[in-house]
Amino acid sequence: MSPVLLLLPLMAQVGPASALPSATRPYASSLPIEIIEKKDKEDRDRRAREARNVALPSRGPDGDGCLAAVEANPERSAELARTALGDAIGRERVRAGLCLGVALSELNRWDEARVAFINARDAAEATDHASRARLGAMAGNAGLAAGKAGEALSLLAPAATDAKIVGDTELAASIALDRARGLVAVKQPEEAANALAEARAAQPSNPQAWLLSATLSRRQDKLSQAQAEIEKAAGLAPQDPEIGLEAGVIAMLSGNEAAARRSWDSVIAAAPQSDAATTARNYLSQLGAEAAPGKAQ
Repeated sequence: MSPVLLLLPLMAQVGPASALPSATRPYASSLPIEIIEKKDKEDRDRRAREARNVALPSRGPDGDGCLAAVEANPERSAELARTALGDAIGRERVRAGLCLGVALSELNRWDEARVAFINARDAAEATDHASRARLGAMAGNAGLAAGKAGEALSLLAPAATDAKIVGDTELAASIALDRARGLVAVKQPEEAANALAEARAAQPSNPQAWLLSATLSRRQDKLSQAQAEIEKAAGLAPQDPEIGLEAGVIAMLSGNEAAARRSWDSVIAAAPQSDAATTARNYLSQLGAEAAPGKAQ
């Protein structure tokens, strides 16, 4: 049976949270952070690719600048970028700073990456809102990765403004998602919910916006709302294992263990080697064997 069909029984089910014993809720504390942070690296990698339109350093042996070599040799790429920054001015300074930030991100040197992106943003013309938006977003994302949510939020706010000025709805949605992550980290869930609403409005077809919305609603015990949001996420990305994982949690908290099992089984079937599948197996093992038909669950 396909993951889509396995999710269908869950999609029709809405109900109040049940008072489940803690033994059947192994996911209750660990899953929110797991879901919120799961795709951060994918987002950073995508932004690095998109940031090529901000431009690359003209220096480098392959003519495409150091950014092209970041994945293969981030240390060397950082060296090239630092060399380029030595006498770069104007647009070249933006390019070199971008490359340096990406290379440092690949090395997990997040504080340094954040500073590099900020410097690159500040080197851009005040009227170059597209570059300032993208570089500001990358600086904010590096701040989140460094565990400095407050600093990240201060960087993401102006980036959001710049993205709206140029009408980049995809980037605006991405920035709103990062703002939501930051607001969750500083324990402002209502503001995080507002940021997620902005993300959904900017890009209604973004399944991650609906997934994170469902997760936050579930954490706030708004299970009917979480149900509607996870349905939307599943409709947009039925093969996404994180969506199936969260769908099972919502079903379990709503008192529908059978639907939760089906959803977690679908995660294992769709992506058996994924982290989500590992988590799903753990949830299922802690629930124990499924009761025979006609017996109490």
